[in-house]
Amino acid sequence: MTISADELLTTTRSVRKRLDLTRPVPMELVRECLELALQAPTGGNAQLWHWIVVTDPGKRKAIGEYYARSWNAYYGSGSSARSLFKDDPARAAAQERVSDSAAYLAEHLGEVPVHVIGCMTVPAGLPEGNQAGLWGSLLPAAWSFMLAARARGLGTAWTTLHLAYESEVAELLELPANVRQGVLLPTAYYTGETFRPARRQPLDEVLHVDRW
Repeated sequence: MTISADELLTTTRSVRKRLDLTRPVPMELVRECLELALQAPTGGNAQLWHWIVVTDPGKRKAIGEYYARSWNAYYGSGSSARSLFKDDPARAAAQERVSDSAAYLAEHLGEVPVHVIGCMTVPAGLPEGNQAGLWGSLLPAAWSFMLAARARGLGTAWTTLHLAYESEVAELLELPANVRQGVLLPTAYYTGETFRPARRQPLDEVLHVDRW
């Protein structure tokens, strides 16, 4: 697949309903994407990240069950995407679509052929207060993985809902106590043709130069 940098950046979407749940993803393709992800910036060049690639059907099923439980609680709380921007018909319609696709992923996560979980080693435990420096050393690499996957015909979705059961998932995957999870990236070939840029707020509504 040949794709320009601008197209890659504007058409890498969170893929949920269009993940191909039946087509295996070669591990070498996942490795290619992770090799590129490791070129992302990391604070102090410490490279404290770790990547758990889950392909075992039983473990994926178990993660999917925790994820569905977390989604049900999140949706029931009234704070999901569907509840946002109800007074704006144009944005409300988009939120409905996002919520529907998120519900689909919650129902089928365990069937997605590859789960990539980005983690950080935290020898002294999670810091109190501002944790931007810690997670800022992981999340750019996770996004790079998503971009690399998109360029290779794979779909991904950025999600953290499983973290409501982080300790249970850590036990399932035998993670050391000083390794904390930051993001779950379900990964599969996507169905359909391609993706278009998403409708976003106009830049001038969110841009501030020198002051608010």
